[in-house]
Amino acid sequence: MSTPDTRGPLAVTRRGQLLEALHRRGTVRVSELTDLLGVTAVTIRRDIAQLADEGLIRRVHGGATLIDADRLALDDEPSITEVSSVVENHEVAVGMLVPSLDYYWPGVIRGAEESASQHGLRVVLRGSSYEADDTRAQLGRMLDQAGLSGLVLAPNMAAAHTDEALEWLVSTGMPVVLVERQATIGAHHEVVESVVSDHALGAAMAVRHLASLGHRKIGLVLSRQSPTGPHIRRGWLEAAAEVRFSPDSTVDATVASPRTVEAVVELDAVIERALETGTTALLVHADAEAIALVQRLETHGLSVPSDVSVVAYDDEVAGLFSPRLTAVRPPRRSLGRTAVDLVAARIADPGRPTHRIIISPSLRLRESSAPPRRA
Repeated sequence: MSTPDTRGPLAVTRRGQLLEALHRRGTVRVSELTDLLGVTAVTIRRDIAQLADEGLIRRVHGGATLIDADRLALDDEPSITEVSSVVENHEVAVGMLVPSLDYYWPGVIRGAEESASQHGLRVVLRGSSYEADDTRAQLGRMLDQAGLSGLVLAPNMAAAHTDEALEWLVSTGMPVVLVERQATIGAHHEVVESVVSDHALGAAMAVRHLASLGHRKIGLVLSRQSPTGPHIRRGWLEAAAEVRFSPDSTVDATVASPRTVEAVVELDAVIERALETGTTALLVHADAEAIALVQRLETHGLSVPSDVSVVAYDDEVAGLFSPRLTAVRPPRRSLGRTAVDLVAARIADPGRPTHRIIISPSLRLRESSAPPRRA
């Protein structure tokens, strides 16, 4: 068992210096970094491995290089599951029920359609809502579709009758895969097949990035209505312990949708709390809330990133705003592809073990995150 390398800067600072060197040079070798940071090659390789896992850099022989930002902007990483085609009849369909057709989910849908095409399937799409409590009725109507051979679902898990609807659906023998949802059913808590983003990891990646820049108080602002919020908060709390700041000493807030009248009051309260606590960076879910917060900061005479660094979570439109927002991007397209891959595999082999797949998000570095004025 190897012992930790205690020489040189702390791990968070060291990784920040490693990223800074990459941004200056584009590519660096392990031997160069050992001299620069005063630690062993083993420690440098460990840092490179972690940063590569977080989607910040790419490992190359003998060192590391920056990931091509233009390539990253094109799409999510490819599906982690490749299943050979199981049918060749496009009349065989997979039903897909998602809570929104205009935010977050279009990328998931495109991925599902790509996989369906590869497997000779077609997708029958239906929209629901985050508040819907008619899962059984919607599923019943979908099952009436001729040729439906499987289902990809993102139901409202907080609704009163969703558990009953899932239990009924699984009892029909229809292949079912949940997307961005997890569930167990029945007395024995049988697991329903699922594919989800590791949102806690995504939040932790954002905190580590901000800490590597020198931020010591990193606040959290969450969309009140999103089911993703609890996972992001868990990752923020875990990373806070890792980089050693107290969540109680910074911002920890939920806010209403920017489309509501109370949003301005709540965002102003976030800014007031940030100023009171000396918070210099904020992780904000989702893009719309992050953009609204940046605009309120400007109204208060504060600039991003000079006064406050902001990292958005979702990366739907964060890169289109000015300043372009650093953001965590969930693997939306991969989620859709993998979900349909799982349905196709279940059709081909009904007795296969239940799969629960977790896919990592990536962090896209842009203009809204920078070192604080006073570290």
